[in-house]
Amino acid sequence: MEKLEIADMNFEEALQELEIIIEKLESGEVPLEETITLYDRGSELKKHCELKLQSAEEKIQRISLSQKAPEEPKIEDV
Repeated sequence: MEKLEIADMNFEEALQELEIIIEKLESGEVPLEETITLYDRGSELKKHCELKLQSAEEKIQRISLSQKAPEEPKIEDV
């Protein structure tokens, strides 16, 4: 399987690869050098996923705010 550039991955692709890396690391059967390489890539994938989630949350907030009806004026405001 050819590794994609992390920046070119969507959330699902990055998460899937991160899960595979976690499984390999948790198995304890990976040589030290490969462990370091996997850990580094996993760290980058985690950061990428976090940024994708943050971006999605911000979009949802903008959509929610734009769809809110204007509030009725309160008696105190009149």
